[in-house]
Amino acid sequence: MIGVIADDVTGGTDAAAAFRRQGLRTLLCFGLPDGPVAGQGPAADAVVVTLRTRTAPAADAVRDSLAAARHLTAAGATQLYFKYCSTFDSTPHGNIGPVLDALGDLTGAGPVVTTPASPEHGRTQYRGHLFVHDQLLAESPMRHHPLTPMTDSLLPRLMDAQTACPGSVVLGHETVVAGPERIKAALGQLAGRARYVFADALDDGDLLRIARAVADAPLVAGAAGLAGALGAVRAERGLPGRPDGPGPVAPPRGRGAVLAGSCSRRTLEQIDAVRAAGRPVHLLDPLAEPDPDALADRALRWYDTVDAAGALIHASRRPDELRAVQEVLGVGRSARILEEAMGRIAVGLAARGVERLVVAGGETSGAVVAALGIGGGEVGAEAARGVPWIHPASGPAILLKSGNFGDRELLLTASAAEADA
Repeated sequence: MIGVIADDVTGGTDAAAAFRRQGLRTLLCFGLPDGPVAGQGPAADAVVVTLRTRTAPAADAVRDSLAAARHLTAAGATQLYFKYCSTFDSTPHGNIGPVLDALGDLTGAGPVVTTPASPEHGRTQYRGHLFVHDQLLAESPMRHHPLTPMTDSLLPRLMDAQTACPGSVVLGHETVVAGPERIKAALGQLAGRARYVFADALDDGDLLRIARAVADAPLVAGAAGLAGALGAVRAERGLPGRPDGPGPVAPPRGRGAVLAGSCSRRTLEQIDAVRAAGRPVHLLDPLAEPDPDALADRALRWYDTVDAAGALIHASRRPDELRAVQEVLGVGRSARILEEAMGRIAVGLAARGVERLVVAGGETSGAVVAALGIGGGEVGAEAARGVPWIHPASGPAILLKSGNFGDRELLLTASAAEADA
């Protein structure tokens, strides 16, 4: 079994979708399980535990990640995978480095192979530099991220700034394309010399070659691209008793609503598409109402007065507008106000009969899942690549979208009065 520790909710759903796509029976847990993971439903080929540690204090991120690792190991995981964002979202203080340091110590792994490459989402790594489509990471919109602005593109340098084990190295593309045995030989030469090895990857074939080389490693890390490749290797080896993989789960039907907190360019485009279609749209304004309870009540009162089908409530803003809010309230306080308000709004929408809840943004998704008390669910059909519907045991079906994922129409189509069959 592969045990995945994801540093945010949408990252976890992205990884779960990648495993399910390869035919692996996947269990998704939101937050640390209350009890042992083993015994929760049928035997799983992959268990994904989603945490909210991407922007948490480093000590808290390490504590929760180690707790998840111990849960997964007790459940029978033979390999741990630390799933971080394909844009390597972090700061010089963490949290990717500190968490991997702790997981490496726990598993005795080394060197740890990692790459944020996810070619299907336009993320590639070459000579250790991370590209977002045709731009270097530091030249992409991620340089304006409100919590984790990425102003460097060289991955070993980014990692060395936050790990207690500097000296990260690059596994060059010429080695990767030479195949798994060549990769294994290179890793053997690096044993004891480097803790972290960033493997170049330009396409899915590169990821599959890397995955075949590290399929039995105790610890691997990266984005959903490498996770999916590891799932493909597991499927190649055979999934006893499950020749056809999990059955398809159709998109849910019923009344839908959208909550958006991401300030990514793609989410802003998706909100514009909803507005252009004539759907009702409400902006949460923490400057006008900094109390999260009152802010949520105001939004729900608005919702009760409009044609509610596919209504959108958002806190997403363009960079200059976001800075204006943060200058008054501070980064941390403004984020807390909006996340608490979003959670209360989600509860209010569920009480009003919303059966499909579309959520944009990792932190917003975490707040919504926590407020609704969702412990996990079955991974269903994907509304977009890496954006699956999650079907909890009770309550609304939820679609948790990472800020940059999906086409311009995603929020509009996913929240339509009747989802496409």
